[in-house]
Order: sequence, then C-alpha cells, then structure tokens
Amino acid sequence: MEPLNRVLLKLSGEALAGDKKFGFDEATCVAVAKQVKVLADAGVQIGIVIGGGNFWRGRTSEKIDRTKADAIGMLATVMNCIYVSEIFRTEGMKTQVLTPFECGTFTKTFSKDRAMKYFEKGVICFFAGGIGHPYFSTDVGMVLRAIEIEADCILAAKAIDGVYDSDPAKNPNAKKYDKLSIKEVVDKQLGVIDMAASVLCMENKIPMKIFGLNEENSIIETVLGNFTGTEITVD
Repeated sequence: MEPLNRVLLKLSGEALAGDKKFGFDEATCVAVAKQVKVLADAGVQIGIVIGGGNFWRGRTSEKIDRTKADAIGMLATVMNCIYVSEIFRTEGMKTQVLTPFECGTFTKTFSKDRAMKYFEKGVICFFAGGIGHPYFSTDVGMVLRAIEIEADCILAAKAIDGVYDSDPAKNPNAKKYDKLSIKEVVDKQLGVIDMAASVLCMENKIPMKIFGLNEENSIIETVLGNFTGTEITVD
C-alpha cells in the first residue's frame, strides 16, 4: 500500500455525539483529536468534513421548506467544525475552518489556494458548510473538497463499521463488504454515500475507506492500511 500524504477525513456527526445521540461527546472528540495529531505529526496533510446529524436532520421534517432545512444543516456543520477544531487546538494542533460562504470572523472563505497554503504550514483544515447550496448533501461536499485538494483518499468514519448489504440494525444476518468498486456502489445503489456524490467519486477516481469511528485507533489503523472496514476502489 502506498503511503497517504493528504487525506480527506469525514466524521459522522452522529458518531461524534457518542451514546448521547445529540450534540457532542467530548471524550469521543478528544480521542479523534489525539489520533489525528499522530498522523499530522507524521507529516500527513488532513482536511476534515463533519456531518450535521448530531444537531439536525431536516429531511425528516415536512413542515420546513427544503432550502431552509438544508441551510440549517449547513450551519450545523459549521458549529461542529468550530467545536471540533477547538478540541484539536487543545491537543496542540493548528486548525482553520473554511466555508463556502462568509460567517463573519468565525471562519475563512474556502478556496483551493488557501487550503493548500494551510496544508503547507501544517494546519488541519476543516471544510464546513457543505458546498453552500441546498439540495447537495454533506457527501457531495466531502467528495468535492477531496477532489479540489487532490486528496489521496477519503476516510469516512461512521457510527457503523463499514458497508453492509442491508441495515445491520434491522437484519442480524446482514453481510459486510470488505471491498467494493465505486461502480458497484452506483450500480447496486448501496447508499454508501448519495448517488450524486458516488458518481462524482467515480468520475474523478477518488478511493474511499469506510470504517467505525468508535473502534480503537481506527483512524490511525485505516491510514496504515490495518483496518476492518470497507474499501471502495476506483479501478
């Protein structure tokens, strides 16, 4: 396995909430920070996208206009990134939150050039706010940012430990895939990430590794290639 020099780490908002299922579980966030610091100290450049599901899942509400629900979701990811970036700073890392829209003095506006300059200085970049438009999921934002920063791989840390052929919470006999091609994900509509993100990933040949955040040192082990999740290939 070739070493990963630059990665896009996607953190599930639900996973960061831990057993509380809402908001933040600080111990979980600190554990993530400690793992990322090990990788950063080893020279890996790291961009991070965080979902907003620990605060808002607007698509389940029929009372709010979709564009407004998506706006709330984008702001939830900004809150998540600001919080987690501060946890990272307490662990000795330099961080910056970048958004596709202005948030006063809270964040910087995203551009590839700006992100690359931060990476060169050893800064962990948090990409918040999705792509800044409704009807596009955090998955699309994740893949788009990975393409823009020329990431070697997307590391998707979830509350579940990989991709299954059915919902393991509902089907105890659900089978976990060790490896899938992105084409299989699209053809079988497995829902690993949404269809728009899957096609974007396939067209731009961005591989993914999907794994459980709550497993011990799972982020480090995934970067080292010693993980037990699901690998999504682009060959």
